[in-house]
Amino acid sequence: MDVHEILTSVKSGELDIKGAEELLKKLPYEDLGYAKIDHHRKVRQGFEEVIYCQGKEIEHLVGICSRMAKERINVLGTRASKEQAKAVIEAVPDFTYEAVSRLLKVEFRKTEHIGKVVVCTGGTADIPVAEEAAGVAEFFGTHVVRLFDVGVAGIHRLLQNLDVFTNVNCVIAVAGMEGALPGVVAGLVEVPVIAVPTSVGYGASFGGLSALLTMINSCANGITVVNIDNGYGAGYVATQINRLAVKGHEKNQ
Repeated sequence: MDVHEILTSVKSGELDIKGAEELLKKLPYEDLGYAKIDHHRKVRQGFEEVIYCQGKEIEHLVGICSRMAKERINVLGTRASKEQAKAVIEAVPDFTYEAVSRLLKVEFRKTEHIGKVVVCTGGTADIPVAEEAAGVAEFFGTHVVRLFDVGVAGIHRLLQNLDVFTNVNCVIAVAGMEGALPGVVAGLVEVPVIAVPTSVGYGASFGGLSALLTMINSCANGITVVNIDNGYGAGYVATQINRLAVKGHEKNQ
């Protein structure tokens, strides 16, 4: 049943508003042959569909981005290469590209940034993943504060910046090597900590597996762990937590 049929059924009384709303939550998606664009994801989940660019043919990525941009909605692409970004921007000049985070985006509507989330890293080598997390959270309307290079190799750097964690709703802690930073942070703050292991480290770090195992075995409370190098997932979940926290504060006022 398409949108016209749904509206006709509501008008005739064959379908009530609640039933129509449930149907509309599943519609529409647009079939391009090589991709099915989910235009109504924000209706269902509160977030627009995000494009995972890595591995996509440039022709397909350009087609997806162009079609979504025609709807004048905010569009975000993750893990885009410079070559992919160049092709998309040539087709749709409204897009911008951030080389460090590899985020490709266009924002037709400015999003109000609410709440507060801190993104911290163990070292500067973790910044690309951290910037992906921060950029995703900002795209979806979260106010982000960055605190980089405060790992346990010089823990005084973290302890001298504890004021940064005041009045935050969530912390994203990004670290490679042994991945100790999230556990330390979780022992110092009263909010959820999202731990992001990175593939930074020497051979025995096994491409981030060492950091991942440290994080999921942490004895500190309040830690949730995402996959290796998954800055996008951390930024998304942090935004959900932040939104819930802001709504809770508003209800209590």
